[in-house]
Amino acid sequence: MEEVPAQIMLDMPPDLAKAITNFIVALALEAGAAVDAGRNPPGDAMDDLGIRFSVQVDREPVLFEYVAYRDLREIRIPTLVWFH
Repeated sequence: MEEVPAQIMLDMPPDLAKAITNFIVALALEAGAAVDAGRNPPGDAMDDLGIRFSVQVDREPVLFEYVAYRDLREIRIPTLVWFH
């Protein structure tokens, strides 16, 4: 996570921060499996290159955008929004 998303996570109630952290970990695993299988990672594509995606966290007031770096096998979260 980048600085601003990290600060947002720190400002969340502990239970919500833990739920979002677990969600992101599961998303990273799912994104990796999708890339390995030649599919797009989960979420709504935000560009034509299949690099940037948005995700609304089910049952939580949080959405974020992430960038899938396929060659590096990692994701980065430049935008995280918590509706509180």
